[in-house]
Amino acid sequence: MTKVILHGCNGKMGQVVSSLCREEDEIEIVAGIDLFQQKEEEYPIFTNIEDCDVTADAIIDFASAKAVDALLAYSVRRQIPVVLCSTGLTGEQEAAVQKAAEKTAVLKSANMSLGINMLLDLLKQAAQVLAPAGFDMEIVEKHHNQKVDAPSGTALALADALNEARNGAYTYQYDRTKEQKKREKQEIGIQAVRGGNIVGEHEVIFAGTDEVITFQHTAYSKGVFAKGAIEAAKFLKGKPAGLYNMGDVIAAR
Repeated sequence: MTKVILHGCNGKMGQVVSSLCREEDEIEIVAGIDLFQQKEEEYPIFTNIEDCDVTADAIIDFASAKAVDALLAYSVRRQIPVVLCSTGLTGEQEAAVQKAAEKTAVLKSANMSLGINMLLDLLKQAAQVLAPAGFDMEIVEKHHNQKVDAPSGTALALADALNEARNGAYTYQYDRTKEQKKREKQEIGIQAVRGGNIVGEHEVIFAGTDEVITFQHTAYSKGVFAKGAIEAAKFLKGKPAGLYNMGDVIAAR
């Protein structure tokens, strides 16, 4: 049994995680952290993370970037591994994640879904073959109208996978309206769409001469992200300090 503290338990994703954990025999939420106690749960909810003294094997975080600093400090102090799902972190926070991973286990992934993480590997293979053959690489991501950060962390992860396959030779282009000029060969375009209640859609386009190859991932519910986070928490239980990702979870299955 993996005992979990749910950070951001009253948010939309937190509620999905809670619902799935009720159906799981191998995981139990033993405490929640949230500024707003909107509803009663079967576990205690703390408005201040420092007040939570419940014993746990891992923390699942689906709060906001604003709460990450306190979360990392708490995780290190109490030596509880953390599954960090919040996106839109600043450069300083990314550095803090690296530092925290030197003292406790931290799993950070731009997207928790199994499908996206399999796609990252496929894209590296495709880029190695298609980019040298003259194919342009573009990314279009779509999310609901409440999402704050743009482009999405997943879109950046997809771009990083493409760029890694090409030894970091590409730059990222986010807005073509700023300069009226033709597309550079060594760039990856990333465009963000926000509207309605789109859970998450990512399209990677390889556009060549007379042919186009498209990779697409669509999330139809938040459950795919919650399920991935739950599997990540199970994986982190008992792990030594270090920075992990969903690729490690997949490899261990």
